[in-house]
Amino acid sequence: MNTLINMDPWSFLDDILNVGGNVFRNMRARAAGRFPPVNVFLDDNAMIVDLQLPGKTAKDVDLTLEAQAVVIADKPAEPTDGAERKAPAWSRRVELPFRVDASKANAKFENGILRIELPKSETDGVRRIAIA
Repeated sequence: MNTLINMDPWSFLDDILNVGGNVFRNMRARAAGRFPPVNVFLDDNAMIVDLQLPGKTAKDVDLTLEAQAVVIADKPAEPTDGAERKAPAWSRRVELPFRVDASKANAKFENGILRIELPKSETDGVRRIAIA
């Protein structure tokens, strides 16, 4: 006897997982072209953020340090005659787990990798409070 619908629960679950897996793979593939890959390293004294930006230069990237975040964005292209200013093609916001000493923060662009070093603020350290 031929069956049109396979009622095996494991087959049904497998079909659902395959469809869901394809959906997530497609979403990941679409997002991969928009946002550059980011690696974040954290130690006791600083946070290091590495972005892979092949084909870009330091002039193509806008970097902003906010109170509790660093924002990295693609600089918008210059508008042509009569056009409004274009929005950046991508933007990444990395939340910071501590306050940063902005005067000591630095960034360098080398071989398509942007490395941002964000040292911890001296005033943000742990201190002991005496109980009276």
